[in-house]
Amino acid sequence: MTVSMHRLSVDVFTHYLGSLSDLLDHAATHAEWRKIEPSILLSARLYPNMYSFTRQVGEANRHAAIACGLLAGVEPSVFADIEPDIPELKARITTVISFLRSLQPATIDGAADKQVVFKFRNGSERHFTGEALLLTFSVPQFFFHVTTAYDILRHCGVELAKKDFLGPPSKS
Repeated sequence: MTVSMHRLSVDVFTHYLGSLSDLLDHAATHAEWRKIEPSILLSARLYPNMYSFTRQVGEANRHAAIACGLLAGVEPSVFADIEPDIPELKARITTVISFLRSLQPATIDGAADKQVVFKFRNGSERHFTGEALLLTFSVPQFFFHVTTAYDILRHCGVELAKKDFLGPPSKS
């Protein structure tokens, strides 16, 4: 049985972006319950030289959108360079999920051997086949950032369990 590139990308990213959005709900509830400013959680990091929670969410969005955009040959959404609050982060996740779901399976399924170029923020580039981009770069990057966002919230005392990271089981 062959698993399609669309399922390996869009389906995986949308599922875990949904979980990430739910983690933001837990963060908001925790901040309200503990009577702390949500910005404290949003700016939290595991170590001083690591990205903040907000940046972890942003990087997860970015890797999902760019990977699928490159595979489909479509430009992904770009977000304003502002410090988002929890509702804005949730809105950005919704925007990325909508973008991913708008991509037709056929445009991604045929992209395994497609030559793509990932452009880093500093302007450097890395060349991949579509399959290599997805399996050796974008999916691992995405999960690194989603996991780190989860870990930051756990470190800050937000009551989470593994099921909050995994989200509801997929029906397909």
